[in-house]
Amino acid sequence: MKLKNPVLYSILIGAFALFAFYPKPDNTQKESVLLQTLLQGLDQLHYNPRSLDDAFSEDLYKLYLDRIDGGKRFLLQTEVDQLKPFEKLLDEQLKAGNISFFDKTNEMIDLGVKRSEKIYQEILSQPFVFNIQESFETDAEKRKFPANENELRELWRKMLKYETMTRFADKIEERTKGTPEYKDKTDKELEEDARKGVRERFDTYFDQLKKIKREEKYADFLNSIANLFDPHTEYYEPVEKQSFDIKFSGRLEGIGATLQSDKEFTKVSELVVGGPAWKQKELKVGDLIMKVAQGDEEGISIAGMNINEVVTKIRGPKGTKVRLTVRSLDGTTKEITIIRDEVIIDEGYAKSVILNKDGAENIGFISLPRFYADFNKRDGRQCFQDVAKEVEKLKAAKVNGIIIDLRNNGGGSLNDVVKMTGLFIEKGPIVQVKTRLGNPEIQEDYDSRVQYSGPLVVMVNNFSASASEIMAAALQDYGRAIIVGSNQTYGKGTVQRFFNLDAAISGYEDIKPLGDVKISLQKFYRINGGSTQLRG
Repeated sequence: MKLKNPVLYSILIGAFALFAFYPKPDNTQKESVLLQTLLQGLDQLHYNPRSLDDAFSEDLYKLYLDRIDGGKRFLLQTEVDQLKPFEKLLDEQLKAGNISFFDKTNEMIDLGVKRSEKIYQEILSQPFVFNIQESFETDAEKRKFPANENELRELWRKMLKYETMTRFADKIEERTKGTPEYKDKTDKELEEDARKGVRERFDTYFDQLKKIKREEKYADFLNSIANLFDPHTEYYEPVEKQSFDIKFSGRLEGIGATLQSDKEFTKVSELVVGGPAWKQKELKVGDLIMKVAQGDEEGISIAGMNINEVVTKIRGPKGTKVRLTVRSLDGTTKEITIIRDEVIIDEGYAKSVILNKDGAENIGFISLPRFYADFNKRDGRQCFQDVAKEVEKLKAAKVNGIIIDLRNNGGGSLNDVVKMTGLFIEKGPIVQVKTRLGNPEIQEDYDSRVQYSGPLVVMVNNFSASASEIMAAALQDYGRAIIVGSNQTYGKGTVQRFFNLDAAISGYEDIKPLGDVKISLQKFYRINGGSTQLRG
């Protein structure tokens, strides 16, 4: 997604250069500076920027309140009433870099979580009685915030009773079937088992809530602001951007292990075949990671850390050493030294097979989970090149037709989708993209060669978005392919680009990294002039 518009380049420079002249901020000012940098970038670069006015303030107030307590399980109505004065003040506060609303809500939610944690633990310490007729509204949008602590407790009682009752009923059904695990248990024992399961679920839930750091909560606040411009404009913390790049490119530098939270520690849930940990054969699935050490430094306990912190400590540049203290499933504890390396995650890459089933003979099938591209590596994988190779393989096998599966493909590289569509048509326009300034720019295939001219089917569903919609629409408009699947695709007709916010401030390493913002810069239109936005 390269920008070719010189006006847009000048806007970009002007948007971020402003912050190069800020007085040096200290750590307490970081959030304010980050907020103003984000707002300035959105105002200057978004294809359809919103005014910071009372309407924006009201929308932000409603959206953020819904995100921090949409289930109405933590805050009381009296506390929400204390936040009400912010409803039409947020636009002015945002302009001034004032984050008192965030501070107030953060404080209230922390207290509310502690209060609700105590409530659910007390309620689940006693058995429920199921011979009383009562009702519970499961749709949080139809509920009001509890007026006081008694109403909050009653909400939690009914919610926990409902969850326990559901599990209890399932266990009774299993007992009726004669399932060995349940057949000899009494109702009392089954109810206790069900309640224990609910307790374990909420123990995990509250444990995760308590691990969320202020930085992550602030990122959610910034995302609430960004999402009001459009759903695909987002703020990314540094670790989130790193994860996005890994998913997009299919490549990372680390040990090649998938991790998940397990109470106080972090558990290895999967090893990437071919990765450093897999090759070394010491780290096992199910191992609990207790400590992490960089090189020859002293190990740091990760007890109580959230998963993002742990991942950040374990990932690192190729060739560097990380030492993990782990507890195995047999209870033994040991230290494992792993040299980080490049890890290839090929499950997202294009693959092809030949189908010979149910009357369909010699049909080529190409699966493309996303329009990936590795912009950080000169010779990195590009989906256009990979699909071209798969097409050649299928042609060599003399297939009678090709199916391209774009189901659940959320999009990706605009440059690659233009080139990929060109594999199946003669040269011509593929898509039109338009910024808020100037005329639409036509992205086209200039190569008159047609790599494959045979029968072509493109499979889509409701989750085929963005680049998937561009390709499907272009091939449909050219009459080149039959589109099959759901009645419509996702309906995303915008183009995004990442901007690193560190570029907004010259120097000041004490507050970096700030993260990235993904901004919707352009809208795209199919070659017949129509838009897929909200239509698919």
